[in-house]
Amino acid sequence: MNVVDLDRDAIKAGLADGTLLLIDVREAHEFAGGRIPGSITHPLSTFDPDTIAALVSEDGRRPVFSCAAGIRSVHALAAAQRAGHSIDGHYVGGFKDWYAAGEAIER
Repeated sequence: MNVVDLDRDAIKAGLADGTLLLIDVREAHEFAGGRIPGSITHPLSTFDPDTIAALVSEDGRRPVFSCAAGIRSVHALAAAQRAGHSIDGHYVGGFKDWYAAGEAIER
């Protein structure tokens, strides 16, 4: 499996300049409780690699998976890669890292 870990600074820069598509794979209730501004939701429990690939193809930004702490997002990456998609971006700290650093969140 190919994983490119990105830290909070890389995520902030990519969201600010519009080059990253942050895909949060936490469950809907977690996403609703607080999320990184600009992220989109695609829960791991209903994860479909082909839906993500189509979204990424339309969107054009680099996809990066995120979750609470970096476990589920690696599972999403593995599923996408097993399905033949070349997605490798991973927010290594996830929402917990973002929130603990005092970054802005949306609810």
